[in-house]
Amino acid sequence: MPEKPEDLKTQYKTVMDDHFPRYMRISFGNDLSGKMQDLIYEKVTWIVDDPDKGPVKKGLRYGDNPPQESVIYRLVNGNLVLGNVRHIEPGNGLVTDFTMEQAGKHPGRINLTDTDNALNMLRHFRGKPTAVFVKHNNPCGVGRRGTLPEAFEAGYLADRLAAFGGVVAVNMPLDIETAELITKDKSRYFEVVAAPEFEDGTLKILSKKKNLRVLRIDNMKRLQDYIGQRFIDFKSLMDGGQCVQWSYVPTPSMKWKKAETEFKDKTYVIKREPTPDEMVDLDFGWLVESGITSNSIIYVKDETTIGIGTGEQDRVGVAEAARDKAYRKMADRICFEKYGVKYNDLLQKAGLKQHLPSQITPIDLKSVRDYEAVGRLVEIDDEVTACNGGLLGARMISDAFFPFRDGVDVGIAEGITAVAHAGGSERDFESIVACNEAEPPVAMIFTGERSFKH
Repeated sequence: MPEKPEDLKTQYKTVMDDHFPRYMRISFGNDLSGKMQDLIYEKVTWIVDDPDKGPVKKGLRYGDNPPQESVIYRLVNGNLVLGNVRHIEPGNGLVTDFTMEQAGKHPGRINLTDTDNALNMLRHFRGKPTAVFVKHNNPCGVGRRGTLPEAFEAGYLADRLAAFGGVVAVNMPLDIETAELITKDKSRYFEVVAAPEFEDGTLKILSKKKNLRVLRIDNMKRLQDYIGQRFIDFKSLMDGGQCVQWSYVPTPSMKWKKAETEFKDKTYVIKREPTPDEMVDLDFGWLVESGITSNSIIYVKDETTIGIGTGEQDRVGVAEAARDKAYRKMADRICFEKYGVKYNDLLQKAGLKQHLPSQITPIDLKSVRDYEAVGRLVEIDDEVTACNGGLLGARMISDAFFPFRDGVDVGIAEGITAVAHAGGSERDFESIVACNEAEPPVAMIFTGERSFKH
């Protein structure tokens, strides 16, 4: 490991020299002396401009943090069949086989792993324009609409603060209007834009963002072919060991079942099954769930994420976290669209600390610096409260079952209309009862499979 520069800013600008070998071979077999099944990989490099050396062939900028050496390998040979499951074959490169239309800053590991997870979700959304925004390997927002610009804005505005500095991937050729939305103003800063192709004139528009990495990934044109494709998922342990599993494939909605269970010789059945419109959103949300760190719960409406709760330790906690994010993000969106500033900046201008002005006390009012700003905050608060942070009429999706009804109750209190979760809890009846008691009754369906991602 080379000596790292002491200055952190210098570390961020340094493109690492890695000492990983050009090839990597992974062998599987039941007897070391017998026949082995091999997967052979080659290190990926690109021609990039080094500030000191000019054009050079380099791999990743660095790993999760500077100055961690890191490398990305492309599958080039071999095959693997275990039981009746076959590993994805060579020649199907996505993030390991892109054309860098604009280098911006040299890409690092996080840029490409975030792009990979964007494609992991995006592959499920065929035929209809979809935009996925990812930051720190979790989606910030996902939107599907009739046109790509509409899908982009829906996904972006779902959480524009988190999308800052993240990755955006789209499943259609990037058009002029979407490129203009990407570069619209300084608040729209992205690390990576990935698309199957770029229409004439779009690259010139994107070049306004000098640090942007623009990736053309040809195999995205057939991204739906990757649905159901499996790969070996490695998790390295600190003792040098490996946890190995086949990659996860989400359950198709056609296999989901009506929520029904038995408890102490009594049968509990959901009163109302999802409508076709609710099923569209539930299916959309379940596919987005496949790219979210567990324990997770999300709220979606009109094929757009409203609130995304990730990686909490308890299910009611993550239901609340997703709810609270929905309120905060809606407040910021309204504030920015009306006044061109962040909600938190308006709070600071007013001299307040509370997020929602309706919660301020007489003591808080003593710190007010700008009463006009307070008036604007109250106006925003009223608008957010009127639609329950956008959750009124939304759908709730959980990556695992609800162990008790308290998680479902969080969504019901905000006016959700339908729930999808794995089912299989001993106390599934509690969630069914909660939905049946709601007025009007909330629909529920069991996916029959958990969607954890660690």
